[in-house]
Amino acid sequence: MQISSRFTIAIHIFSCIDTFSEEHKITSDFLASSIQVNPVIIRKLLGQLREAELITVQRGSGGASLAKAPDEISLLDVFNAVESIEDGKLFHFHENPNPKCPVGRSIHPVLDGRLDQIQTAMEREMQSITLADIFADTKKYIEDNSHS
Repeated sequence: MQISSRFTIAIHIFSCIDTFSEEHKITSDFLASSIQVNPVIIRKLLGQLREAELITVQRGSGGASLAKAPDEISLLDVFNAVESIEDGKLFHFHENPNPKCPVGRSIHPVLDGRLDQIQTAMEREMQSITLADIFADTKKYIEDNSHS
């Protein structure tokens, strides 16, 4: 299982907004140059983040900015804005295990609760980390490595 890159790209977008908004207009082209993806991908993600009310986007050359304080936006908020998980379930279960097989008929009852437990733990951890945490770590990393 691998979560798509939309989530990490969205976090990169937020970090660029925080790092560069004083000096640059945060446009899809500007973001695409940092992330090294097509600006169309950035525009789609910006639309999803705007729809989730996490950012505001000024049309034209105004650029993107945070719609809330960084400590009010969790990684779970970002994940939910850009990742589409079917029926709210992170794990997709194969639909038709063989009911005539002892494993086939028991696999759902055995795994369903555990998979829900794993997803709940992941969501709880993501909820505990905010963009403020990411921004602080990014600033520290940039400062610590600026002399390289």
